[in-house]
Amino acid sequence: MDFFKFGRGRKTLVILPGLSVQSVMLSADAIEKAYCSLENDFTIYVFDRRKELPPVYSIDDMANDTAEAMSAAGIGRACIFGASQGAMTAVKIAARYPELAERLVLASAAERVTDDDSAIFEDWIALAKAGDAEKLYLSFGEAIYPQAAFENLHALLTKSARSVTREDLRRFVVLAGAARNFDATRELEMISCPTLIVGDTDDRIFGSGAAYAIIDRMKNNSDVELHLYNGYGHACYDTAPDFKERILRFLMKED
Repeated sequence: MDFFKFGRGRKTLVILPGLSVQSVMLSADAIEKAYCSLENDFTIYVFDRRKELPPVYSIDDMANDTAEAMSAAGIGRACIFGASQGAMTAVKIAARYPELAERLVLASAAERVTDDDSAIFEDWIALAKAGDAEKLYLSFGEAIYPQAAFENLHALLTKSARSVTREDLRRFVVLAGAARNFDATRELEMISCPTLIVGDTDDRIFGSGAAYAIIDRMKNNSDVELHLYNGYGHACYDTAPDFKERILRFLMKED
């Protein structure tokens, strides 16, 4: 499992990115630039998915592999931030390996993936299997970004699709398939570390009620915060201008 590391802070932050068509390693420079405001306080690790994927690979598998990779990288107790599918993984890690989770940020998360939610993943899987990288990138972008942002990114998404390989598409099919049957309702009830839940009322993947459903599942946790944006879409963790400052304030709070 590849990862990259930046920052020089005394605290440790693990970032688990969402589903992507290509490896997060290709975006290392952009991610470091986006999170530069956290570099003084945190040493930041960004984990990719495992290199060798079996034909079926679940979120549970991702969580177990990531926890093992964290230990192999010498990471003990850390703040964990997961976005979208990365948030699904983060929930499982925080519940099953509580010794690893100091604080938890869940952005654009869901307690479970319903049949209705699964429809868009199945559409993406079909496009990947058909080898249509351009339509996949555009469908993906239109779903996660607000309309204005999607229109601005249209040319970049089209250009990015040209570098997609057959192996990228094969991996995407497996990783997107991990959303099938995802259910973290039991794990959410087990999480005791301070948790920040961030979502958007215009989330076209999981809907505006997903964050409230998570809050309800975590009612036994006395230290849970919720912030809902409006108009920044599923990818509010990329599009909301104050997102990094918001999570920094939460992560630096004294317990």
